[in-house]
Amino acid sequence: MITKETVDKVLDTARIEEVVGDFVDLKKRGTSLIGNCPFHNEKTPSFYVSVAKGIYKCFGCGVGGDAVKFVMELEKYSYPEAIRFLANKYHIEIQETERTPAQMAAQDKRESLYVLSQWAGKFFKNHLWESDLGKSIGLSYFKERGYREDIIKKFELGYSPDQWTALVDEANKNGFADSYLTEIGLAIARDDKSLYDRFRGRVIFPIQNLTGRIIGFGGRTLKTEKSVPKYVNSPESEIYHKSDVLYGLNHAKKAIADHDLCYLVEGYADVIAMHQAGVENVVSSSGTSLTTGQIKLISRFTKNVVILYDGDAAGIKASLRGTDMLLEEGLNVKVLLFPDGNDPDSYIREVGSTAFKDYIALHQEDFIFYKTNILLKDAKDDPIKRAEVIRDVVESIALIPDEIKVSVFIRQCSSLLDIEERILLSELNKIRINKAKASEKKINQQNNATGSLAVGPYGEMPPPDFFLNEQERNEAGTTEVVAPQQITAETLQEREIIRILLNYGQELVTWEGDGDVPVAPYLLGSIDDIDFEDKPSAIIVAEFKKQAENFEVPEAKFFLSHKNQDVVNLAVDSIASRYEISPNWNDDKRKIHVTREIEHLKVLIIQAIYRIKKRKFEKEIHKIREELKTPLSEQDMDIALSKYQKLKEAEQTLGQLLGNTVVK
Repeated sequence: MITKETVDKVLDTARIEEVVGDFVDLKKRGTSLIGNCPFHNEKTPSFYVSVAKGIYKCFGCGVGGDAVKFVMELEKYSYPEAIRFLANKYHIEIQETERTPAQMAAQDKRESLYVLSQWAGKFFKNHLWESDLGKSIGLSYFKERGYREDIIKKFELGYSPDQWTALVDEANKNGFADSYLTEIGLAIARDDKSLYDRFRGRVIFPIQNLTGRIIGFGGRTLKTEKSVPKYVNSPESEIYHKSDVLYGLNHAKKAIADHDLCYLVEGYADVIAMHQAGVENVVSSSGTSLTTGQIKLISRFTKNVVILYDGDAAGIKASLRGTDMLLEEGLNVKVLLFPDGNDPDSYIREVGSTAFKDYIALHQEDFIFYKTNILLKDAKDDPIKRAEVIRDVVESIALIPDEIKVSVFIRQCSSLLDIEERILLSELNKIRINKAKASEKKINQQNNATGSLAVGPYGEMPPPDFFLNEQERNEAGTTEVVAPQQITAETLQEREIIRILLNYGQELVTWEGDGDVPVAPYLLGSIDDIDFEDKPSAIIVAEFKKQAENFEVPEAKFFLSHKNQDVVNLAVDSIASRYEISPNWNDDKRKIHVTREIEHLKVLIIQAIYRIKKRKFEKEIHKIREELKTPLSEQDMDIALSKYQKLKEAEQTLGQLLGNTVVK
């Protein structure tokens, strides 16, 4: 178990802008940083990073937290895994207390799979460099392909012995469970439940996630028999999802962000060869069709993609696949084909690094124009085929969200296709209308099944009675529409108390007769008789009270790594701010003073206290009204009425104070 001292050191050292910046292209905006959210698909940035507060917050999908939470959410790590990742990033030595057998038995399964994958990567790598067969077969193969030793080590390439159970036997000696070996695909079970190695006799390409942890493997056979598949890959597992992984991205992410460009190739060898040629902003879809998840990975670092494929007929067809999804996600797509059926790997070996880099710099072609020219060559003078080409090209243009780009493509394709621009625009609008109708129909079918609101041309369309007030609905005999999740006035008042505590809890305020008192103890003491009904608010208040016993006030960051996710969300929402006052407003030139909330902190506190107490009185009044509806003795009736009168007076007094709060 990681010691508290280590955790505290990691939390104090980790800088939110550096951690997030490794995964998201951030740009300065005021005192914050902004970028496209990595947790949902967006084209307009709504993801903010506050360096001063040490948090991230997306105002689009609502996610937020600190550096640890970011790593947990993005990489699907457990809390200990995220701490280990950050400790490794900042070169912090991890200190652990000795675990009991029960704790070891309860070790997170996911972490165990990572450990096993890392161990297997080392097993393959050691056999490549240290065993006689590994050096004579595996290492010789890589060197014959022209790979330098530093590149082989950089990508942690390996070799699996051509034996049935070499890895299985060694894994069992090291205490790894058979179930884990089969789950991540290192071994395959026979009918009799015995295991054998999946990758035997193959050179190994470890597949790593964005943070560099090994999650799977690709194995290439060195045999020539047609019955033996050329490549064997790890199956889907708890730690490996092919559709969300791009080979080489862990090595390429910085170069992609620096160049604002990503080269997309087909295989492992292409990525490695391009790195050796000095082109590091390259990733591979590993031979699979491009997925939305992979596109989102690319879009974290750049909006510009160049697809590099074989120059043969199959390569031309491949270059047309997947690109529509890239366009739809708002990426700028170019295509580059190599001559004489070459792929990036073979072309580098043929012409060398310098000529390769010159070629890829000079022969990129915008995808829309490339697609138009390719399809026109195939259609020739056939009018029916030309009509199909026009429709196909316009369908791709219709996917582009940027209207300026659409306008440029329509104008230039009009010349290429020798057809009037207005006809292309008409077809474009027709395609978009049909697509909108199909989408609307699909959503309405789903909503009909779930009872959700219908969808019309302008989004969700509520039923006719939605805009009526409660009395009008009752008179019309209709059913009141209830929001899926109601935030009551009480909840908002309680969360306003939390917002004040987290933002200003340690601030000193001068109170008449009491002197300077920190906000937290004064506020908590004033509402000590209030029971919080909002659970995350109640947890935060309880923690403030607990630390107040030791004359301490917890900082907001204390709650950012809380085990209760609702508490984390509330803490982030309480301290996150999308808009900040520019320092230019108060510079020497303009001298425009903009009032800040902290300047009226005393008023803010008193109003918050009054509101929550007024709400308490209202609840008590309602309770007495209900009691008065039941038969009561004369004595109980007098007590209830007296109590009711006092509460009403208190409620009215607070109402007047809230209407005209004066602080001396």
